[in-house]
Amino acid sequence: MNPSILNDEYYMRQALNEARQAFDKGEVPIGAVIVCQGRIIARAHNLTETLNDVTAHAEMQAITAAENVLGGKYLTGCTLYVTVEPCPMCAGGLLWSQVAQIVYGAGDIKKGYSTFSPSILHPKTTVVSGVLEEECATLMKDFFRQKR
Repeated sequence: MNPSILNDEYYMRQALNEARQAFDKGEVPIGAVIVCQGRIIARAHNLTETLNDVTAHAEMQAITAAENVLGGKYLTGCTLYVTVEPCPMCAGGLLWSQVAQIVYGAGDIKKGYSTFSPSILHPKTTVVSGVLEEECATLMKDFFRQKR
């Protein structure tokens, strides 16, 4: 198996751990980690209910945390791992941070950036989708099934 796939799965499992924390708090279960030079520098999950803030998505929380660790506003050498495809707001934040790569699990045909603005990302940002897709999607389905 390709070593990068193994790394992607490892880091996505870390993002899934974050998503499970969100699930346990009654938040939409999306988790994110940001990796720089093989090291996780930020971990986050949705906090929109906890903070009463519609912008407190996992990706936005992770971007802020990573920028604080690095001491600057750019994430040019970093990879974001997130359990669900980023929404347009988060994709805009990722554009401005100039993140090098986005790896996500499950797509989001209703609210994902690729539905509304597929070209919003920075031109140098690469995207990998479908990493542990089924596990990521199942967590979301379980959450919304529980809410209904």
